[in-house]
Amino acid sequence: MALDSMGSVPIVSTLLVKNVSVLATMDGKEIEDGAMFVNDGWIEQVGPTRDLPSEADEVVDLSDHIVLPGLVNTHHHLYQTLTRAYPGAQASGLFDWLTTLYPVWARMTPDHVQSATRLGLIELALSGATTVFDHQYLWPNGSSIDDQFAAANDINIRFHASRGSMSLGESDGGLPPDSVVEEEDAILEDCQRAVAEHHDLARGATSRVVIAPCSPFSVTGELMIQSAALARDLGVSLHTHLAETHDEEQFCLDNFGLRPVAYMETLDWEGADVWYAHSVHVGDDEVERMGAAITGVAHCPTSNMRLASGIAPIARYHEAAVPVGLGCDGSASNDSSHMLGEVRQAMLLNRLAVSPGVGEGEQLSARKALEMGTVGGATVLGRDDIGVLAPGFAADFIAIDLNRVEFAGALHDPVAAVVHCAPAQVDHSWVGGKPLVREGAVVGVDVSDLVREHNRLASQLAE
Repeated sequence: MALDSMGSVPIVSTLLVKNVSVLATMDGKEIEDGAMFVNDGWIEQVGPTRDLPSEADEVVDLSDHIVLPGLVNTHHHLYQTLTRAYPGAQASGLFDWLTTLYPVWARMTPDHVQSATRLGLIELALSGATTVFDHQYLWPNGSSIDDQFAAANDINIRFHASRGSMSLGESDGGLPPDSVVEEEDAILEDCQRAVAEHHDLARGATSRVVIAPCSPFSVTGELMIQSAALARDLGVSLHTHLAETHDEEQFCLDNFGLRPVAYMETLDWEGADVWYAHSVHVGDDEVERMGAAITGVAHCPTSNMRLASGIAPIARYHEAAVPVGLGCDGSASNDSSHMLGEVRQAMLLNRLAVSPGVGEGEQLSARKALEMGTVGGATVLGRDDIGVLAPGFAADFIAIDLNRVEFAGALHDPVAAVVHCAPAQVDHSWVGGKPLVREGAVVGVDVSDLVREHNRLASQLAE
């Protein structure tokens, strides 16, 4: 076993996990008594334990565990962990919910952003996430995307952060208060800086930047156009909210004379480098055009239920080959950050969409929901190195002990059990072959101190 440059901390070059009850690769294989051999963070072999090497720098026996690819969160607002279950915003639709919380969020400082980012990433890691995209779009009181990367720096998780933005305040016909919008020239300049300082193009990268204006009702069309041009010049992805509610749908019709997807097309916001959050209120013809353009969707079922936004047409997206991933969305419109729970919620909500008298089609299966949470999310984020447990992919995977009360009586099908049964936290996870969660705790993190400080900062905002 090698040592790091300090000569004390062991560096594992090869890792063998073996005796896995079921190893679900998400590329069509479910291997009983499975094993995986990892070399320098990359998967070299996957198969039955008997067929793989018996030795490695580190050998982990995962008897009585299920192993899955790490979950990929394609839409979140980590700063909102500061305002969960906020009074006055517990039973509101999107626009009223936003107008209640914008003044609170306007009081955030860099300390708030760092604490929320760190706490949210840890909560997501415990729920099975190994890759997280976060969409922060307001940067008050000197806060910046740098604060997010500083908070994520010592957590072994893949972090895609957005240089989000809002430029259209109330005085100009937008929804957000003028106090939380920015000048568009400054936004574009900082987008370019953020990409230069934090974006890693390499395969296996742990930090990437996405250019992500908030929504059609909080930025101008000109900023959307310039953001798309800049992102393509820099080789980064684009993201925004779209068609989340009937209100937003009507806003686009009233202000632009177009439905949301058609409006995006006029701004050059379509293609494999673009994905929208929610996309609940879209028509069949719009779905077909999204599929033809390979424009992706982050499906956020819990948030859509919490804000009574509606049910996204997931079956139609799949039929049209629209890439679909899952997102927890804001911790203040979900009040939780549980990726495995979101997989379950996606399965259940989209069964309602095909209930008798409501819709048509087959019930969404547990495996299809897991596919959205893994390989589907990787596709949406534009990654070809995660989401599947196969040779040549990064060793990002989670392990869950099947000897839990939640799974008792459900082991006829462990893969379905982790979705159908009560959402569990993971027992172990690895990112690039390095531990993220060990024995149910995030490696190197004192959660009690973090929660105490986070609650102090959240109380500040509420004053």
